[in-house]
Amino acid sequence: MKIMHNLMPLIKKKFTDELVIFENAMFWTDNTEILYCKFNNEDSNSKLTYSRAGEYINAIVKLCKGKPMPFLIDVRDTKGTFSISAAKLITNNPELVKLRISESFITNTIGIRLLITAYKRIYNPMTPFGVFSELEAAKNYCFETKNRFYGSN
Repeated sequence: MKIMHNLMPLIKKKFTDELVIFENAMFWTDNTEILYCKFNNEDSNSKLTYSRAGEYINAIVKLCKGKPMPFLIDVRDTKGTFSISAAKLITNNPELVKLRISESFITNTIGIRLLITAYKRIYNPMTPFGVFSELEAAKNYCFETKNRFYGSN
């Protein structure tokens, strides 16, 4: 199993509440009440399957503990795509629908940016989202949508 050493700098250990690591993905929350998702896949032929999407959903549900949060999804340098069944599962899962305030994507490639935009238009046009190239801009979007959701500044 490939360990995701290059992801660890994104986590401030003293503030991390929980962490779930898969071979090509990592999920965690911290005191900001943002759900962080980091994907790291170098195989352009890789496809997210329905069963793996289900495992990711279980991790997200565990980490959110019933509290709606913005999702910050870092797909910088990630390659691959997802199956239609996985996309529909992630979009329509009742537990995720209740937990997902917004989605803030970080990418550094036009291909992934286009994939995200197409996915959002086809499968999930209702959830607010933004696509960013920098972590701070993505976090700011998360804070803005969280504040709107909970009615605070």
